[in-house]
Amino acid sequence: MTPSRPPTRRARDIGLDVRAPKTACDDRHCPFHGRLPIRGQVLEGMVVSTSMQRTAVVERTLLHYVPKFERYEKRRRRYLAHAPPCLNVPVGHRVRFAETRPLSKLVSFCLVEDLGEAARRVRGEEPEVPTAPAAPEEAP
Repeated sequence: MTPSRPPTRRARDIGLDVRAPKTACDDRHCPFHGRLPIRGQVLEGMVVSTSMQRTAVVERTLLHYVPKFERYEKRRRRYLAHAPPCLNVPVGHRVRFAETRPLSKLVSFCLVEDLGEAARRVRGEEPEVPTAPAAPEEAP
């Protein structure tokens, strides 16, 4: 007789070409393990904050051309998206999120895939390269 294991919840197909998370969850608003339908836009952005319960702030940046100055300006848009516990996405990761029915006053998107860590840039500065300490000069 084999030892019985608790049944694992199989992730359902959400209709997008994304990998299902390896861990299961009991969130009813999870598109993989709950009953939340995914429809509409599918966008990508970077997670800026996860301070709220099961909600992440995802930021997208885009370049907008200004014809008068013949230059581009950087604009950003922040979305509130439901973050299922099975994805466990930390701050600084790029994510793919999809539109759903409204879950609250401001949340109408849900995270569906973690794309990994985003490249870090600090206000246009180049990353510091560690240098070897200089040898002390001897006095004659």
